Amino acid sequence: MSVAVTPHLNFRGQARAALEHYRSVFGGEVVAVTHADTGRPVPAGEESHVSWGQLVSAAGVRVMAYDVPSTDAWDPGTNASYVSVRGADAEEVRRYWDALAADATVLVPLAPAPWAPLYGMLTDPFGVTWVLDVEWARG
Repeated sequence: MSVAVTPHLNFRGQARAALEHYRSVFGGEVVAVTHADTGRPVPAGEESHVSWGQLVSAAGVRVMAYDVPSTDAWDPGTNASYVSVRGADAEEVRRYWDALAADATVLVPLAPAPWAPLYGMLTDPFGVTWVLDVEWARG
């Protein structure tokens, strides 16, 4: 039996846009169910917000997303979590980095680090901080 750990990101009306953005970076398929689809009562104008959404890419990147209704408390916090993308192929990680960095705030430029051949950190336009790195070759 195997399990997958998937980051579940909460937004306030931006979940669909965030999932589509991540799809443009990592490829894959986005599936989204709206609050209206579930019958969940939400304030007027929020029926089309995402009640459950997910991106799954062929490379194995998985992200879930949810739009917290305005009637519920939501505090995105500060440095509460990072989404880590780690791979063995430096070229693949660099492609993801370049796509994410295009409209992000780079916190740590992608470069060699003591613990990884390449490591970088950035915050995307949705307030999510991503850590990308290349794992050391085993051997």
